[in-house]
This record gives sequence, C-alpha cells and structure tokens, in this order.
Amino acid sequence: MLNLLAVLCFVAGVVLLAYSLHTMHRLSNMLRQVLEGHFQETGWNETHMSRLEGQFARFVAANALSRQRLAAEQSRIKELVSDISHQTKTPLSNIILYTQLLEECELPADGQDLAHEINHQGEKLHFLIDSLVKISRLENGIIQASPQVRQIRPMLEEVTAAWQPKASKKNITLALDPGQDFTACFDAKWTAEVLDNLLDNAIKYTPAGGQVRINADCFQMYCRVSVIDNGIGLSETEQAQVFERFYRAPAAAGQPGVGLGLYLARQIIAAQQGYMRILRRKSGGTEFSFFLPCGNTASLS
Repeated sequence: MLNLLAVLCFVAGVVLLAYSLHTMHRLSNMLRQVLEGHFQETGWNETHMSRLEGQFARFVAANALSRQRLAAEQSRIKELVSDISHQTKTPLSNIILYTQLLEECELPADGQDLAHEINHQGEKLHFLIDSLVKISRLENGIIQASPQVRQIRPMLEEVTAAWQPKASKKNITLALDPGQDFTACFDAKWTAEVLDNLLDNAIKYTPAGGQVRINADCFQMYCRVSVIDNGIGLSETEQAQVFERFYRAPAAAGQPGVGLGLYLARQIIAAQQGYMRILRRKSGGTEFSFFLPCGNTASLS
C-alpha cells in the first residue's frame, strides 16, 4: 500500500513538473512574441492562460498604436523644425545685414549706439534660434552624429587655432598641451562644435591675463579631452545645473549667452556614446571634460 502511494505521488510530481515546464515554455514564447511585436492568440477558452494571452494581445495592439502616434508626432515635429529654420533664416539675416549697413552710415552718437545694439540683439536671436533648431534636430533624430575612428589631434589643433585670435584679443593664453596622437571614435564636425562651446565659455569667463589649456588622454576604453581654465569657476550647486537648458550661473549673468551651449554639447557627446564631466579646480577655475570611445588603431592601417 505504501509503495503504491509512493508511486502515485511520484507520478503526480512528474505530471505536475511536466505541466509547469509546458506552462513556462508557453509563457516564454508569449513574452518573446510580445517583445518582437507580433503576438497572436492561439485560441480562446476559460483557462487562466487563455485570459493571459488576451491581455498580452491587447497590450501589443495598444503598444503598436502608441508607436504609430509617436512616429506621426515625430514627423510633425520634423516638419515644424524645418519650417522654423526656413522661415526665420532669411528675415534674421536681412535684419543683421541692414543693421550692419546702417552702422556704416553717418549717424548721431546715440543712433550709432542704437544700431549697434540692434545688430547685437539680432546676432543673439540668430544664435538662439540656431541652437534650438540643432537641439530639436538632435533630439528627434533629424540629425544624427556619425562617429568614425580617426586621429583626434588634427581636430584639436584646428579648433585651437580658430580660437587663438579671440583669446589673444582678451590677453588670454590659449594652449594645446603636447602629447601623443591617438585614435577615437567620434564625429569630427559635431565634436568640434562641442570643443567650440567649451572654449567659448572658458575664454568668456576667464579674466584678462588668464590661461586656458586643452589636453587629451587615452585610457583603456575612453579617451578624454579637457578644457581647463582659471576663470570664475562653478559652485557644487551650479555644477549640477549647468547642463540644463537656459541655465546661467549668477556670476555669468553679465556675459553674453543664452545658456544652451553646454546642454547642446552634452547631447552631442551622448549621441556618440560618450559622457561629460565637470571638476572645480582647487587653484581656481573649472575643468570641463568629455569622454569618447577609444578607436581601434588597426582599423586605420
């Protein structure tokens, strides 16, 4: 009798295990189909599994509808961004051009000042709209970074040379630290724009007679490009906010700018699978660094 009971328990355990394995297999297939977006019900009955299949089917249908609506919204945003870019480019360029021509005319002192201010505000508005359009295009995938493995030193030298006149005009020493060249995976055009933004801020917020340095290092997985200045610096609170849209530190309130450069820089670096970091230097000033994936030197040979 005990032997029969043991056999029955063993058989029941085997049946239960087989049923559990079959149920887990069905659930695994259902989840895989849900993730792939082509889930289909096998049929309808009053079992819990059938009701679960129905819920999965409704979820997939709702998710597909959401994707369609998102795609339509992104298409609408693309059209809107293109319209804004097209409709504002020509009028703004004309305003700036006519103001520059007006400044060349013989005007009273106050008229000359007003013409200069109109030109300044026009340039500021042009920069703001251009930055917003770039950000929108990046965020909505209209413009995508195209990283390639290449030498990083030529890009650093080109950007440094372009900013030398502005640094010299303010009596600031701008230098690219010597070092060995190495490869990284990056989009040269967009990464140069990031470096432009960092150098613009460093020169803008460093007093006359100060120093701005650029250095680059390569590690096992990432390479680092740093812009180091001895300017006004940032507090810990400001470091946490400086990458937000339109944020400007209180000490920078009197300087030109709209607070979009660093936000755009971080978006560009993130699009290249990199990241940015800020360090407040004990000796004064700030160190902005961006990190990019290292390149494979063998791919260049």
